[in-house]
Formats: sequence, C-alpha cells, structure tokens
Amino acid sequence: MRTVIRRGGMPILLLLLCMASVFAWAGNTPCSGKKGGIDRCDGELFLCNDGSISASKKNCSALYGGGSQARPQTLLPSDDGCTCGTGSFCTGPRGGIYCLTPSGNKSYKRK
Repeated sequence: MRTVIRRGGMPILLLLLCMASVFAWAGNTPCSGKKGGIDRCDGELFLCNDGSISASKKNCSALYGGGSQARPQTLLPSDDGCTCGTGSFCTGPRGGIYCLTPSGNKSYKRK
C-alpha cells in the first residue's frame, strides 16, 4: 500500500473512494433507479415519477415539509378511485394495500 501512495496512487485511491460513496448514497434514496426519482409526497409516502409509491421507510412529509399531520387514507373495496397520489388505496384479495399507477399496474404499500 505504501508503494502505491509513494508513486502517485493517492489521487486515484481518493477518486475511487468518492465514487463508491456516491453510488452507496444514490442507492438509499426513495424512488431511485427505474422509478425516476421523487415526484411529490402523498402524505408520508413518496410518490415516484413513474406513478408508483416508494417502499421507503422514510416519512416524505417530515423530510420535505408538507405538514406534520398524516393524511387520512381511504381503503376502497374495488379498483375505482384508488389511483396513486389521491390518498385512496384498494385492498387486494390477500390483504395487500395498493394503488394503481397511470400505466394500470398495482403499486403495493409497504407494511
């Protein structure tokens, strides 16, 4: 290790450490990857740019303002009106709570 530092390897080592920390930080953000980033808050849930909800444990309204009260959530028996971002959710046949994305897919709420 000392020979690497003596021969000018220190800048390369620092660059690699910085890149590794950036990738580690990016992987821990809500709505990362294919979800396209955070669009807005839906109460304490993160609504992603692809229309789905994030499985993050973090509280969106606590991080970004938007009020300290949790938004009341309505559970509907059918798929009518449970679009993601409206605060209404549907209950699946096995008890899962979900909303419908703009593409028609189900986005399940984390338990």
